[in-house]
Amino acid sequence: MKKHGMLNSHIAKVLADLGHTDLIAIADAGLPVPDGAPKIDLSLTAGVPAFRDVTSLVAGEMAVEKVIAASEIKDANPENASFIESHFSAQTIEYMSHEEFKRLTQKAKAVIRTGEMTPYANCILQAGVIF
Repeated sequence: MKKHGMLNSHIAKVLADLGHTDLIAIADAGLPVPDGAPKIDLSLTAGVPAFRDVTSLVAGEMAVEKVIAASEIKDANPENASFIESHFSAQTIEYMSHEEFKRLTQKAKAVIRTGEMTPYANCILQAGVIF
């Protein structure tokens, strides 16, 4: 049995397989997952697990060089927008329309669905390198 780090075997596998510039999406409960995109559904009930918790844990297990979010989060969900800005202050943060964001999820190695029930609580983490 694994003692620490990411215990979810599906997420651990995706993280271990990441290469430079690969994408992982962290999604609220309402984000549509494109056909064919691998979905790891963590949602248990409304709000559990939270977007911030999952994002923090996943980001802590990978080299993140860029974070992508929908520009709509700034007005519709300032609390989670502030979380992204503060948690990823050392990384590039790119904003795009929600429609563009949804199209980009088609390129994600996985879409991790949380129980988050606030608008636009989604981000895409782009893998960096550790050397």
